[in-house]
Amino acid sequence: MRNPLQEQLLKAGLAKKSQATQAVREQNKQRQAKNPQALSAEQAEAERARAEKIERDRALEAQRKAQARAHELRAQIHQIVEQGKVARKGEIAYRFDDGDAIRTVYVDTALRAQLASGALAIVRHGEDYELVPRAVAEKVRERDAAMVVLDHGRSKTAPAEPLSEDEAYYAQFQVPDDLVW
Repeated sequence: MRNPLQEQLLKAGLAKKSQATQAVREQNKQRQAKNPQALSAEQAEAERARAEKIERDRALEAQRKAQARAHELRAQIHQIVEQGKVARKGEIAYRFDDGDAIRTVYVDTALRAQLASGALAIVRHGEDYELVPRAVAEKVRERDAAMVVLDHGRSKTAPAEPLSEDEAYYAQFQVPDDLVW
């Protein structure tokens, strides 16, 4: 089924019959592409299920990557602490708070003075605590700030929060960092 223009071009010899049939086929394809068939209910359900599976797989992969990254950071922290820890020796109990609990490490006077001055810090290492130099504590803090339990050098530079009325009163009575309990 050709249009009149195609008939005239064929009669004049300006077009071949194969070109005309090719043009008709292309026109039919364009008409069909504009009106795609509506998806059946089963096809729509299958497409929706496939999209949900892709999204679920994406979320699981993101979760696996986050877990792998956390495991990698824990391994890095463990290695940094193992390489930089200071040997603890001594009989003086040095107490510090870790969340809601008060913990104790035994040190000598030199280590106690370094802890009080901020040259050493205490980091969580598995179930125990280790003394590390300030530079090592900074490396650990970059990876996980919650692992650094006590760092007197850092707390001096931290911005102060506004104090309540009671805290402001008691702030005038300074308690030394190296106080033995």
